[in-house]
Amino acid sequence: MKFELWQLFLAGVAYLGVLFIVAYAADRGWLPARLARHPATYVLSLGVYATSWTYYGSVGFAQEQGYNFLTIYLGVTLAFLLTPVLLQPILRLTRDYQLASLADVFAFRYQSQLAGVLVTLFMLAGVLPYIALQIRAVTESLQVLTNESAPHLIALAFCVTITLFAILFGARHISAREKHEGLVVAIAFESLVKLAALIIVGLFAIYGVFGGLGGMEEWLQRHPEALENLYRPVREGPWATLLLLSFAAAFLLPRQFHMTFTENLESRSLSVASWGFPLFLLVLNLAIPPILWAGMHLSPDTAADFYVLGITLESGSTLLPVLTFIGGVSAASAMIIVTTLALAAMCMNHLVLPASFPPQLKPETDLYRWLLWGRRLLIAIIILAGYVFFLLLERNQGLARLGLISFVAVAQFLPGIVGLLYWRRATRTGFILGLLGGAGVWTLTLLLPLFEESGLIRSAFDPLQVLGSEAPWGPATFWSLTVNALLFVTGSLLWRARDSEIEAAQACCRESLGPPRGTLVAGSLRQIREQLALITGREMAEHEVERALRDLGIASEPTSPTELRRVRERIERNLSGLVGPVLARMIVDERLQIESGARTALSASVRYMEQRLEDSRTRLKGLAAELDDLRRYHRQVLHDLPLGVCSLGPDREVMSWNVAMQAISGIPHRQAVGLPLKELAEPWSGLLCGFLRAQDNHLHKIKMRDGRETRVFNLHKAAIEGPGTGHSEIQPGGTVILVEDLTDLYRLESELAHSERLASVGRLAAGVAHEVGNPVTGIACLAQNLLSERDEELTEEGLEQILVQTRRISAIVQSLVSFSHSGTVADHTPVSVGLAEIIDESVRLVRLSHSGKQLQFDVDCSASLSAIGDRQRLVQVFVNLLSNACDASAPGERIRVSAFEQADYVMIEIVDHGSGIDPDELDQVFEPFFTTKEPGEGTGLGLPMVYNIVQEHSGSVTIDSIPGGGIRVQVQLPAAGERSLPAPQTQETA
Repeated sequence: MKFELWQLFLAGVAYLGVLFIVAYAADRGWLPARLARHPATYVLSLGVYATSWTYYGSVGFAQEQGYNFLTIYLGVTLAFLLTPVLLQPILRLTRDYQLASLADVFAFRYQSQLAGVLVTLFMLAGVLPYIALQIRAVTESLQVLTNESAPHLIALAFCVTITLFAILFGARHISAREKHEGLVVAIAFESLVKLAALIIVGLFAIYGVFGGLGGMEEWLQRHPEALENLYRPVREGPWATLLLLSFAAAFLLPRQFHMTFTENLESRSLSVASWGFPLFLLVLNLAIPPILWAGMHLSPDTAADFYVLGITLESGSTLLPVLTFIGGVSAASAMIIVTTLALAAMCMNHLVLPASFPPQLKPETDLYRWLLWGRRLLIAIIILAGYVFFLLLERNQGLARLGLISFVAVAQFLPGIVGLLYWRRATRTGFILGLLGGAGVWTLTLLLPLFEESGLIRSAFDPLQVLGSEAPWGPATFWSLTVNALLFVTGSLLWRARDSEIEAAQACCRESLGPPRGTLVAGSLRQIREQLALITGREMAEHEVERALRDLGIASEPTSPTELRRVRERIERNLSGLVGPVLARMIVDERLQIESGARTALSASVRYMEQRLEDSRTRLKGLAAELDDLRRYHRQVLHDLPLGVCSLGPDREVMSWNVAMQAISGIPHRQAVGLPLKELAEPWSGLLCGFLRAQDNHLHKIKMRDGRETRVFNLHKAAIEGPGTGHSEIQPGGTVILVEDLTDLYRLESELAHSERLASVGRLAAGVAHEVGNPVTGIACLAQNLLSERDEELTEEGLEQILVQTRRISAIVQSLVSFSHSGTVADHTPVSVGLAEIIDESVRLVRLSHSGKQLQFDVDCSASLSAIGDRQRLVQVFVNLLSNACDASAPGERIRVSAFEQADYVMIEIVDHGSGIDPDELDQVFEPFFTTKEPGEGTGLGLPMVYNIVQEHSGSVTIDSIPGGGIRVQVQLPAAGERSLPAPQTQETA
């Protein structure tokens, strides 16, 4: 059965169109987002590893190397089983520093543009045979189905088509670091197509060719050499070499690196891929032996590499060969698309940009558009180079031979990877020497013989004679890696690493938690934009700064040196994904310079180390893990503490701001941490800065106006002493502030005190009625007399007496009203008040009660004695104390009130000769709701209220028993000679 070329070409283009529609639908959000981010999609996207070599060439390789063909997949399995110690560290590095390719990774680790250039050039040389392999596979598959004899034209048409689709897949727009979700979904779909096609061909081989498993078993019994040919190479062949080569190719080939790390959407997916991807490859290769045996049985007119396609022509079906062909096109096109995207980014970042940026680019240049068209052009050039390589090497090279040449090439990066992850002593000189040495051996042993066999060159040197092997990739792998590793180690030991290399090694090896040193010269975000615009253009500078702010979650414009340094680091990482790590560092180092002599802020260091510890949690073991758990426990305790906790560095920059502090202040944790204390929102900036300047470490009941509300706090602070070693770049020391919110308690106390005053008013009510009744009776008598009085003089005198009695009633009522409303939640401004007036008013109020009228009050208080306080609240204190004295005294007894000056205070004593208080109960009298009175006669709130008011006035109150009976109460208050109350009682912040 033969097919028309145009039919197959249209079928291939239609399939690529379907792939593009799938990718476009995923990019536009037409497909569920969870589909693109599902671990199964990621696992299937890694199936780009299975190219035409797998789809077609594995059968030919199995015929030549037997079960050794499985080593190409067992090595991948080994690599993914080492995910925690191999792939996860690389993924973490690429995500943290926005490294988009293997060249970026090596350029970053060894801080060398030359390293990036050499990796890119060698990767190009090593992968071009692989691209040529894909072109050849598609071309020969078309020839098998059509018998067309114009492979060059077929290959050119395929290259033009795949170039168009490669640009549509990965270069429709510039994306510095966004993932190509559409590409991931499309490659996953492609993996399903080739898996389904290969399984269907395998089932056809078993049931269509042999008639079932029994028929295949019967054929194998008649042809025991078929099984023997599979086993013999395993015992004799270079299986260890093939295992090593596939191990390296699993994550170092450009397409594998791109899909495994660059296009990784969810880091957790890599853990699933550690077992899911080997399972996918196992299923994919189950069909290879049946297809090989079916080809040996049918002997189609094709090479063993194309038995997959050849046996389907014997089926008599039109659909099966076309489906098989689509599977082959799928495998080849996916490899070329992903590989050229990865290589284009490498060439742009390490070949084109270093040669043209700067000074060729002007600041007005639209760099994004320039990069976009540059990558499109590079995609076309790379595919064209693959086509040229196909033309040069079209003679007698098997698919597996071309694939293994590329595998040996990428294996040369293994020593560099080991040094990158696990050897801090590795240097760029050692890496470059090792890579050049390994590349030289690879060229002599594999590339030059390939050109010679193709008739392109003539040479008297025969590597097969020197290597002594029919399969040159085994000795070539051994000698190239040996030379590479020796030169790598020797060069690293003989040449010292630069400071930038040591810093990069610490970032890669994760052996140091040290924060970045120095502070940014630019003092504002505007200066950062201006400096960056000088080299990237204004539009790009604006875009990159805004993106850095979004990445860091900074809503307002940062002003602190720490925040500006973080913005600089984020800009460098974002530019790294766009132009490569070396060029990104050149840009920021030139325009966003760092003062290397400046010491690192403690808050920045703590946040940096906290983040590093968070990232490294899964790698901590033993004592380190236990210490980290203890650290996390203590940090969580401080974070959830019901007291507000604010810790400050030596430069008064906020280091921590716990949940309670966030609730008390209303300032979110993200906005507070890293900000200088003086830049906090008012009134907190003034309150905390003032407290830091105060000498006292504890301030009680500080009142602060927060909007329309008056709030009350206790403040405590303590200095944090540094270790004092003198070896750290980090400034030790700092201060921790505790904030206790007493607003609700203060409001409750005020309400209870008010309730006690109302209770006192109730107790005074009878006396008030009597006191008001006397002048009312007098007024009534005078009014009656005036009705009959005709003498004008006597009438005027009577009216004056009525006014006197009226003023007496008003005074009594006003005293009660003032007493009942005093001391509420409203603010009270402390002033100088006369003690004699306060005591006299208190005595007048107490005399209104029934018990007060039956007692004598001896008051000894000089009119010159004054105290600092609130008049009405002090009246409340003495009314409560005098009322208690009246309740404890018998009718006719005397209560003595005396006041005298004592240093900076005035002392007021109230002495009664009543029943007294049991000495065992004296310690409890200031506790709320404790009373010695009979039930219903007292609330137990009077003395606690007295105690709180006196404490707020920075005074003290004591109660003791008098021998022979009675109680002495002493109240100490600040004398009016003080300018103001001590800070704990009077400080208010607007």
